[in-house]
Amino acid sequence: MSQTESRRALIAGVTGISGQTIAKQLLGQGWTVYGLSRREQGLPEGVIHVKADLLDAAETKSALAGIRPEVVFMTAWVKKDTEAENIEVNGSTIRNLLAGLEPDGGVRHVALQTGLKHYLGPFDDYATAVMAETPFHEDEPRLATPNFYYTQEDELFAAAEKQGFTWSVHRSHTVFGYAVDNAMNMVLTLSVYANICKELGKPFIFPGSVAQWNGVTDVTDADLLGEQLVWAATSPAGENEAFNIANGDTFRWRWLWPQIARHFGVEWEAPQAEPRTLVEQMKDAAPVWEAIAKRNGLAVDDVTKLASWWHSDSDLGRNIECFTDMTKSREAGFLNFRSTPKSFFAKVESYREANILP
Repeated sequence: MSQTESRRALIAGVTGISGQTIAKQLLGQGWTVYGLSRREQGLPEGVIHVKADLLDAAETKSALAGIRPEVVFMTAWVKKDTEAENIEVNGSTIRNLLAGLEPDGGVRHVALQTGLKHYLGPFDDYATAVMAETPFHEDEPRLATPNFYYTQEDELFAAAEKQGFTWSVHRSHTVFGYAVDNAMNMVLTLSVYANICKELGKPFIFPGSVAQWNGVTDVTDADLLGEQLVWAATSPAGENEAFNIANGDTFRWRWLWPQIARHFGVEWEAPQAEPRTLVEQMKDAAPVWEAIAKRNGLAVDDVTKLASWWHSDSDLGRNIECFTDMTKSREAGFLNFRSTPKSFFAKVESYREANILP
C-alpha cells in the first residue's frame, strides 16, 4: 500500500463539534477523510460522506465496505434519558462501527473521545459519587456507577485485541468549538443567552452554582482536542493510552464571566444560593431569538438549534471543583495549549463570520 493510499481517515460523528475540527485538520495535512453521519448538513468541505446509522449494524457494515481507513476517530454519541439506555445505545454504536470495519481490515489506530464524566459519573448520578481529587489524573480507578464511557472503552479494548489495532482515549472537559445543532456547545449557548439578555435589557446572570463561580476549572478548545487526537493517532507515544485534554490553563468563572459580559455589552450578576438556570431563564427565548435573527438577517432563527441550555446548566451547576491534569500528555510529547479567554472569543467571532450571531 502506498503512502497516499494509507493516509485515509474515518471520522464517526463528523458533523459534530469535534468531528468537524478533526476533519479540517486532517484535510489540511493531506489526508483523505471519510465522514460518517446520518446527514450531510454540517459536513466539512472536502470530506467524503458515508451515510449510515451506527445503531444499524448491517447498514454500517455495508456503508464502510471498501474504505479501509488507516485511522478512525469515534466522536459520535447519543443522549438518552437514563444511563442504562446510554450504555445500550452508545455501546452499540462503537461496537457496530468497529465490527463494520473488521472485514476489510487495515485499521491501524482508533481514537475515542469521551470526557470528564469518566471521573464525575453519568448524568443520572452526576458529580455526586465518590470522586478523585482534583486535578483528575488518567490512572484514577473507575467509579462504581455504571457509565457509558466505560462501556465504550471496553468495546474499544476488546476490538483492538481481536483486530490488532492500537487505541487512544481522549477525556475532554467542556468543549469550546464551532457547531450548530449540537447538544454540547457552551460558547454558542452563552453567546445566544447574552444577546437575548441584551435584547430584553436584562442582566447576564451566571446560571450555575456558587461553587462553580468560585472554584477552579478548565475547558477544552475544540481545535486543541483535534490536535491531540491526530497526534495520538500518528505518534507511537499515543498508542494504547488514555489522555486528559484541556487547554492547559485554569480559571474561575467569577473572572471570565465579567469578560464575556463586557464583550457583549451587558451587565452581569453573580450567582445566588440557588442556581437561576438557563432552562428556566430561557423558557420563553424562542420568539425573542426569532426577532433578533430576523432583524439581523441571521442564518438560523430556531434557538433550539443553537443553545443547549440543559448542558450548560449541568456544567455550570456542579457543586465541586473540576479540572484536569495534563502532565501525562505533555510527558508523551503533546505540548500544545490554548488561552481559554482567547479560545472563547475566537469561537464567538467564527459564529459571527458565519452569520449565526449578530
